[in-house]
Amino acid sequence: MKNPVYPPALGRAGLMILLAGQLLPMIDFSIVNVALDAIARSLDATPTQLELIVAIYGVAFAVCLAMGGRLGDNFGRRRLFCHGVWLFGFASLLCGLAGTVWMLLLARALQGVGAALIVPQILATLHVSLRGREHSRALGLYGAIGGLAFVVGQVLGGFLVSADIAGLGWRSVFLINLPICVLVLGCARLWVPETRQNDAARIDRPGTVLLALLIVFLLLPLALGPAQHWPWPCVAMLLAVPPLLWALWRVELHQERRGAFPLLPPALLRLPSVRFGLLIAVLFFSCWSGFMFVVALLLQSGAGLSPFQSGNAFITLGVIYFLASLQTARLVERFGKVVTLRLGCVVQMTGLLVLMLTLSRAWPQLGVLSLVPGSLLIGSGQALIVSCFFRIGLSDVPVTRAGAGGAMLTTVQQAALGLGPALLGAVFAHRLHTTGGDYLQAVLTALAVELCLMAVLVASAVRYRCR
Repeated sequence: MKNPVYPPALGRAGLMILLAGQLLPMIDFSIVNVALDAIARSLDATPTQLELIVAIYGVAFAVCLAMGGRLGDNFGRRRLFCHGVWLFGFASLLCGLAGTVWMLLLARALQGVGAALIVPQILATLHVSLRGREHSRALGLYGAIGGLAFVVGQVLGGFLVSADIAGLGWRSVFLINLPICVLVLGCARLWVPETRQNDAARIDRPGTVLLALLIVFLLLPLALGPAQHWPWPCVAMLLAVPPLLWALWRVELHQERRGAFPLLPPALLRLPSVRFGLLIAVLFFSCWSGFMFVVALLLQSGAGLSPFQSGNAFITLGVIYFLASLQTARLVERFGKVVTLRLGCVVQMTGLLVLMLTLSRAWPQLGVLSLVPGSLLIGSGQALIVSCFFRIGLSDVPVTRAGAGGAMLTTVQQAALGLGPALLGAVFAHRLHTTGGDYLQAVLTALAVELCLMAVLVASAVRYRCR
């Protein structure tokens, strides 16, 4: 394949537009969390449907992400970025107008597709349009804002629902996207350069379809099974996951042997660093999104906090995450990637234990300030883990395959963010049912499961370093 023709350097205004575009899909992962209680009352949604409202966005995002990157390479990254922003804005309007749960679910899936068109173009444009220190600085901002946006969504969502602007209530958490989309669309063509690959690469349709089936067959049983006492369709779907995984591997292997462009290149999956990076993605990011989901339910439905108060409970976590993110490069340089990852895991696990102790002692009179100690530790640990994710996952990937490696890691990362609420949400809902509505025991059980998953990650990091 020929090398792409490099465009003029991306200016500061263009960088700001791209980062604003990045905020849209990242914030919408979590902004809906604090609106779930209001959505449940307005649309008479069940706990399972609430889990799907959160999860289906991440799943659609993950399934279409690699395809979105390939389309941008072929037809122009700025062009696909603008198409994605337009689709995201239209889907946000549908979310705000939704009169039923099923309409909201469909609109959330469309939002995920729009997000999958937006995000790959941002990272690719930064990569080909910037050099040296500016390139490094832009990637640092990309990583810090990506994580911070997840927390900002909770805070912003709480404010919007409580403010009840124009009587819109929870609908405002989606409609707020419209003016931002209009602004980004109006400015992108002025300040964001157009880039594309010289030689178009075919989209891996069989791999995309199999990946979509794999994620859906894994998500739906986890979301619906516990609440419905594991009916046979849920069990059958879970049993179909290993054959689908095998079929996906065979298809991608065939694509690679015939010189095509597989969605998940098997050559990269043979690298230990990539496999460990994928494990980090599955364990950590599912825990992260699941944590935000169950804690939001606890604060609103259990403790009776308003959406605004619930959103404010995450301010400390967001601020400390951003500040810690700025220091991670120094720690990685001094101690190494794997040691920094393990340190992040230990700090986060300590924060989870502090939070569990705080909840046990303060329940049911929870205050936002009482959550600060645990949030400080959890946010710091999360920043260290996220900083090591791409560094470890791409460490052994050849420069010529960096795009494919990044797309693979990001796809699994986004799938994990979608699966997290289904996984920990199922644990939360099951425990809530068996204890007769005891929210404290439900969240403590969910957090205990998260602790176990993080312990698995620590053990895997030790094994990876030894090997």
